[in-house]
Amino acid sequence: MERIGIQLEEAAGLIAEHIQPVRDVETVELAEAAGRILAREYYSDMDNPPFDRSPLDGYAFRSQDVAQAREELPIELKVTEILYAGSWYKGKVEPGQAVRIMTGAPIPPGADCVIRQEEVTILTGPPDSVLIPHPMKAFENYCFQGEDIKEGTLLLEKGTSVGYLEQGILASVGIAKVEVYRRPRIAFYVAGDELCAAGEGRKPGKIYDANYWILSGRLKELGYSPIKSRMVGDDPEAVAREIEEVIDQVDLIITTGGVSVGDKDIFHQVLPLLGAERLFWRVKMKPGTPAMFALFRGKPMIHLSGNPFAAAATLELLVRPALFKLTGDSCLAQKRVKAVLGSSFKKSGGRRFVRGCLENGTVTLPPMEKHASGMLFSMKDCNCLVDFPPSKTPMKAGDIVDVVLL
Repeated sequence: MERIGIQLEEAAGLIAEHIQPVRDVETVELAEAAGRILAREYYSDMDNPPFDRSPLDGYAFRSQDVAQAREELPIELKVTEILYAGSWYKGKVEPGQAVRIMTGAPIPPGADCVIRQEEVTILTGPPDSVLIPHPMKAFENYCFQGEDIKEGTLLLEKGTSVGYLEQGILASVGIAKVEVYRRPRIAFYVAGDELCAAGEGRKPGKIYDANYWILSGRLKELGYSPIKSRMVGDDPEAVAREIEEVIDQVDLIITTGGVSVGDKDIFHQVLPLLGAERLFWRVKMKPGTPAMFALFRGKPMIHLSGNPFAAAATLELLVRPALFKLTGDSCLAQKRVKAVLGSSFKKSGGRRFVRGCLENGTVTLPPMEKHASGMLFSMKDCNCLVDFPPSKTPMKAGDIVDVVLL
């Protein structure tokens, strides 16, 4: 049953209710895993570090050999070898011996401590030797095998979003390929005969389209590039054919423009031509009131206003939660905070989302005359949307407001 004029939360909930998460699994190289969602748990099959190692450049030896060392009476130890990171000591450190060791090198058998190279005095041989000026405790300056990760440790849970740290953790135990969920396939269209693309010659009555770049660019920033995106005109039959051709290849369709009440608001005609089911039209908020949601062959289609700020705002308020449901990517979850309003704002009675800049707990707004839905430039440098509740009472500087982080 179609709903007309619903609350934002109801609209977002209705979209989420009709979206099936993408659960197709694929294996990718670790280098390609950034931004992907793990489809299984990962455990370590080794200790990390895989051996006892030195945390610094210095000398490894037996602590008991220098128990009586004093600055005025240092203990002399013979240097048997230089041990670099990546090499291995084949013998054993015997009484009276020391091994020159570099950061990350395995601590040789028999040694149980490392002294910093700056603390010793080197006596030139042959053989070389060092003077140890003070006692050392057993396992001083000593990194133990497995002190970071023990074999069998749960590294990352299923559903984890892979970032640079997660890549590093997996790589540190030798995991080079991971199982992840397939990225959602999205098609994106901008409707309107009045539009021309940047770089084209602009004819009288035409305007340059910004929505293609705003929405496709934002989707890419969020990590989800459309597999198909283009500008379409105002011919309902042509747009219906375009959607019908792509619907079986995608998980979500997003459009902007053509959803209001004018003669050229074509999606009121496109959806019947497709036989699509419209679940809601119009949301009780500004901007983006005429947003529409439909299902076609079980696939969700979110239709947004053609005004640039309205399209940008409703992408955050309606499309981003839809992507969260599709992917399970926690990075897409809406983030809200409380903030102090830095200036007054006069508004009408309906719920209003306003562009703003949040800094140090205070949100500042562009001048009153710069908030129209068709205005884009005043959104530059903004990092949030301020959620003003339904009321004709002006918001005053110092009021506490809800802020949606972008």
